[in-house]
Amino acid sequence: MTTSDRGDAGAGFRAFRWPDLEGEFAAWIGGPDPEPAIRHILDPASAVTTIHWGRNYIYESSMPTPVGPRSVVVKQFRNHGWRRALDRRLRGSKATRSWRIAKALIEAGLPTPEPMVLAESTEAQGNSHYVAELLKPAYEVRHFFRHLQNRPDAGHFPAVDEQDFLRRLGALARSLHDAGIWYRDLSLGNVLAQPNENGALGLFLVDFNRAKIKKRLGLWRRSRDICRFPVVQRHHREAYLEGYWGLVPPRWSPRWWFYVLSVRGYILKHQIKNTLRGKGTTAKASQGGKHHAHIPAAGEGSSIRDQAVWDRLSDQPHQHASKWQKIRIRLGDAPDHLADFAAVLGAAPKVLSRYRELKAGLWQESTPFQGLGVAVRPCPDDPEAHFDALKGLGVRHVLLRLHPWDDDYESEEALAQRLCDVGIEVAFSLPQNRELVTDLPRWEKAVERLARTFTPYGRHFIVGHAINRSKWGVWTSREYSHLLRAATDILRNYPEVEILGPGVIDFEFQATLAALQWKRPGVHFDAVASLLYVDRRGAPENPQMGLDTVGKVTLLKAICDTARLASPRSWITEVNWPLWEGPHSPAGRSVSVDEEAQANYLTRYYVLALTTGMVERIYWWRLAARGYGLSTFEPDGALRLRPSYRALKTLAAQLDGTTSMGPVPTAEGTYVFRFETNGGQRLVAWALEPGARVELPGVPRAVVDRDGRPGEVPDSASVVLGPSPIYFDL
Repeated sequence: MTTSDRGDAGAGFRAFRWPDLEGEFAAWIGGPDPEPAIRHILDPASAVTTIHWGRNYIYESSMPTPVGPRSVVVKQFRNHGWRRALDRRLRGSKATRSWRIAKALIEAGLPTPEPMVLAESTEAQGNSHYVAELLKPAYEVRHFFRHLQNRPDAGHFPAVDEQDFLRRLGALARSLHDAGIWYRDLSLGNVLAQPNENGALGLFLVDFNRAKIKKRLGLWRRSRDICRFPVVQRHHREAYLEGYWGLVPPRWSPRWWFYVLSVRGYILKHQIKNTLRGKGTTAKASQGGKHHAHIPAAGEGSSIRDQAVWDRLSDQPHQHASKWQKIRIRLGDAPDHLADFAAVLGAAPKVLSRYRELKAGLWQESTPFQGLGVAVRPCPDDPEAHFDALKGLGVRHVLLRLHPWDDDYESEEALAQRLCDVGIEVAFSLPQNRELVTDLPRWEKAVERLARTFTPYGRHFIVGHAINRSKWGVWTSREYSHLLRAATDILRNYPEVEILGPGVIDFEFQATLAALQWKRPGVHFDAVASLLYVDRRGAPENPQMGLDTVGKVTLLKAICDTARLASPRSWITEVNWPLWEGPHSPAGRSVSVDEEAQANYLTRYYVLALTTGMVERIYWWRLAARGYGLSTFEPDGALRLRPSYRALKTLAAQLDGTTSMGPVPTAEGTYVFRFETNGGQRLVAWALEPGARVELPGVPRAVVDRDGRPGEVPDSASVVLGPSPIYFDL
């Protein structure tokens, strides 16, 4: 490792070169060894908040410094593929270009967040990082223009004089060009406004990796550079151009018409791009590369079946095998898949017949509302806070995921012991990886040890996890059957143990149906375990292949009722809605939601599924996790409870142990479910769209919102609903 005050690093910056990274950093970071602090912020696991998640990943982090932590924004550029690697070699990476322009801006006296670190991977296709000061609070100029247009999606922006602010924007652009900087992306999201101590707004330039340094800019380049703000009204254009040119250009002058034509062309180009995006032509570009930069490479020389690696941020495997490589393997395994297909075809008629019977009898009888659960892993960050949150949630069922490939289960056993001590029922999940699939003696040894260790704390063991996903190590039903047989032979030696499986993920019931039709003497599921994610692209009421949540759990129950190898019981052992938190999210951007939507969907999913009486247990994955959990640990070490935590806690307090009487008939898009309690009747109600008015079957005497807060009691049975569920006592 070397660091130096190399002259070409510029005043106030020091160069460094480590075996895997090289670059520069601000000299004030200093200290005898700046490497730990720099590596900390470059690790996406340190992300506090996701700012942007696309081709590049931008996040907030906290940098340790000699004078205390400092908030920074880290922009991670991925250089996967030969084109990006070649561009990086010829022109420098986007991070390097950003660093170069940032120093040019500072030298010219132009406002930009202080650049702190430039870090380049020494590998040809390694990622690059640009780190700068995080401005708080700061407002994107896009919201100023949205307010000008009276758009409903306009976020907060400080009150300003419109004409004066446009003149300031124009003057800022002129200062850029006078300094010889051709920005090439001077747009809505690349200028930030920050109030100073006196309340005045300072303007700051960000995201300048496209910029070039030119000694001289002609009228055409100037016009194209300043046209990216949607200044449409004539008096607004006059103010903006006055700020840029120092006076309002005559409307017959080239300065005016070059600018007007540039604005119209820019708006037209984006309208065309947005239309194409709506048709999905840019889907590939929106995926943002093959995988996140932090994911390790597959083992050198590994076969196609063995290219899954562990993603520590989303806590799941990542499959490096390409789509075509997987198709090649599937074709080679065609006999196994054809046997599964034949089993599905043979069982389908009786499944469909049973499904119709169940659907016809849906909600005809009252059913106990029970089975609320949450899944956990041990929490090394703060086990006490984690356990307190678990107790405070109020659920009576916990699923503890064990990792049979590990050697140490001390923390898992300690957690299981504590859960038993407070009277919480514990079930155990035994997922697999490729190493265990291909090494049955090792799998048997692990299952024997886990059974011996954890049967004192619980009697339910789920064998198999996402067996229809190759990244979890299983490529064929035959491979899973070997795991199941070995685990069954061991677990049946322990009294009262119940075995669940097969653990198919998503709405792929053909895989569940095939697994439950095998003819394997001595192998039997005491209940069917499913990881039933219901249309993570939207609400649980959304239909997929004609079935919403209620339809899917009904079809799943029909499969259980007609299965050869299972008792007619159904458990949903994993569900969540992933959050917009970059690589911590277990799914892509297109299926991620915000925290409010996650909380709404959680409540509605549990109510829709459990009121059918078709499901015994539902476990949310998981209690504490970035990207999808009910809670998350902040940089200061505190456990933050998300809205979804409060939603599940309220659901348990309001409905656990009640009797479901089914839905109350309402208009389409609105949902009201009735429950009998010891003290009378309780309703939970919501609407898919805000502002929907519904007539309840009685005048409420108490109201509680989704998060457990008392609400205003209406004076009639007519209430207004929205996507967030509300509880009413009648």
